[in-house]
Amino acid sequence: MEFAELLTPEAVIPQMKAESKKQALQELSGFAAELTGVEERTIFEVLLERERLGTTGVGNGIAIPHGKLEDVKQLCGMFARLDTPVDFDAIDDQPVDLIFVLLAPESAGADHLKALAWVSRLLRDNSICEKIRGSEDREAILELICGSTTPHAA
Repeated sequence: MEFAELLTPEAVIPQMKAESKKQALQELSGFAAELTGVEERTIFEVLLERERLGTTGVGNGIAIPHGKLEDVKQLCGMFARLDTPVDFDAIDDQPVDLIFVLLAPESAGADHLKALAWVSRLLRDNSICEKIRGSEDREAILELICGSTTPHAA
């Protein structure tokens, strides 16, 4: 899988407003529905169910909500930079401002895990995260993310 297949310019939200984790997931679900054609409520329920299993707030202001959906045809990524960090029940108790959503088909298996590992590795790079936090431009954020290693290297 090439990175451009996972994250497109249309899938980057450089400035998103949310007051809470739930509101952020709702906003992202609506956005994901536009990109995938899958019902917003279905996406929201899958993301909430994953959060019930344990937070996707991985620390350092980053969350990686993800889930598998029957109606998703291929791996789909979305990235949002929040204007104001929100409590995400992160493992380090710090608020989250960078969110990478990953949706996968039910049959994704290893590809889904490879993409999650790649996103996690990418967002552990503090210099990339700080540059993303300092950018309000969609193309610049996409370039920062795409300029990193590709998902198939995971």
